[in-house]
Amino acid sequence: MRSPSPGAVLSTGGAPIDTVSLTLASGLVAYGVWENRSHLSALDKVPIRVHVNGTRGKSSVTRLIAAGLRGGGRRTFAKTTGTMARMILPDGSEVDVYRVGKPNIIEQTRIVRRAVECGAEILVIECMAVMPELQPIAELRLIRSTIGVITNARADHLDVMGPGVDDVARALAQTAPRNGHLFTAERERAHLIARVAHDRGSQVHITDERTVTPEDLAGFSYFEHAENVALALAVCAHLGVARDVALAGMHAAKPDPGALRRFLVKSGDKTITFVNAFAANDPDSTLLVWQRLGLERREPGVQRIVLANLRDDRLQRSGQIAELVATRLDADHVVLTGLGTGLVAYQAAQHGLSRDRLSDLGDRSAEDIYERVLGLVEERAVVVGIGNIVGLGEEIVLHFSNRAVSHG
Repeated sequence: MRSPSPGAVLSTGGAPIDTVSLTLASGLVAYGVWENRSHLSALDKVPIRVHVNGTRGKSSVTRLIAAGLRGGGRRTFAKTTGTMARMILPDGSEVDVYRVGKPNIIEQTRIVRRAVECGAEILVIECMAVMPELQPIAELRLIRSTIGVITNARADHLDVMGPGVDDVARALAQTAPRNGHLFTAERERAHLIARVAHDRGSQVHITDERTVTPEDLAGFSYFEHAENVALALAVCAHLGVARDVALAGMHAAKPDPGALRRFLVKSGDKTITFVNAFAANDPDSTLLVWQRLGLERREPGVQRIVLANLRDDRLQRSGQIAELVATRLDADHVVLTGLGTGLVAYQAAQHGLSRDRLSDLGDRSAEDIYERVLGLVEERAVVVGIGNIVGLGEEIVLHFSNRAVSHG
């Protein structure tokens, strides 16, 4: 019987087996095992790992925690995934996260290696997972945190994490650590989060925004939410950094590009306060910002204008914005920009928003949008940007920022 020649296709009585394919498959398996062991070794070299998840405020809280820990002299490496993905080095400097293709949670393994290279003792990292099935993988395989943070659970990504907000809370809870500590500012659905945390042997800490004073918030160069600060301070205190030291570090830190900022613009006899609230792109968060700005109370002589920048791949969110601007935000005028504005204009009208209070500027440039808003203003106005900041939203913010006489 002749022996098969090298590279020949063998048969074992069933489907043929290509020896080259077997070799490649075996090599891939071996590489996967090596990669996993290498990643676990890297995790062990960063003894404290803080994994930040939640609907709103993840990037801000990640930055606040890292800044507070740096203020306390802890060598901390952080990574945000928000408006612009950034690595924040132990000295507070920042580096963009460069990607080839779409974001993938496997990116976190590369971030862990960078933290090790920087000699970090603490890693503070924002969760990248959105799909419910990826949430436990992000925590239990990629980060294995010692401290978990869940900012809140709100009505966003319901098409993926829903259908209800309870489902969102259950999905987010899948990033609770094993045998660690979980901090959350979520109160209404804290029991759903705590159930998973307790099952994993972790202790739950529910923070209270009332522990943060107006004086504490006044130290920020931008509008920061009290619940974010309270949550970050609690994590810093747990890690041994005194409150005043951590707060000073937070005050000195650079805010996230999507942080809530105000720009005062003067043009002739017109005055505009533009509020960048694009990052608050779910209804509850947007309404909360509206209320905290005091806009539910009408100030004589001051118009209230909503500028909603839209995406055409988020139909559910667009429907939420239509209902929000028509029924929950009592604005004098609504300006729609971006993609898919026609559908939102129709839905808003169905909810009762009159056409004379609506401008559809879909496919228009940031310059055109700025000029249209300026034309709507009689003397004084507060213009609140909501929806989506990426792309056109960033350009709109830049137009107002470049013309501002003051920032805050």
